[in-house]
Amino acid sequence: MTGLKKFALLPIDWNLTPEQAVTMYLEWGNNDWRAEYPPVRSKDDYSIYFVVDTWGEKPLLRLIQRNSEDAVDLAVLDLPDELLPDWQAECRGRRGIFAPTPAITAWLQRALTEE
Repeated sequence: MTGLKKFALLPIDWNLTPEQAVTMYLEWGNNDWRAEYPPVRSKDDYSIYFVVDTWGEKPLLRLIQRNSEDAVDLAVLDLPDELLPDWQAECRGRRGIFAPTPAITAWLQRALTEE
């Protein structure tokens, strides 16, 4: 069990990448009002999205809620073993924070509803 089902009703933005989140919340004025993700208007604006964190020994999946003041991990779990080969081919050993691949996104969407 992943424990993700309790987050199933949250407004998760499946298309928001870590780079877009930084532009929206940390680099005000660096994005266009007509962009897919316009600048935030206040500290009450927030986004919820998943990332893959490869800074540690094993890749982690993080569900993050971010606003202009803070980023909070709502959930953190290990990348499942069955997704590891696909991720390793995609990541090629790089360290950082990445958007989930389509395979990881599909797995997360199932995990939110199948427990």
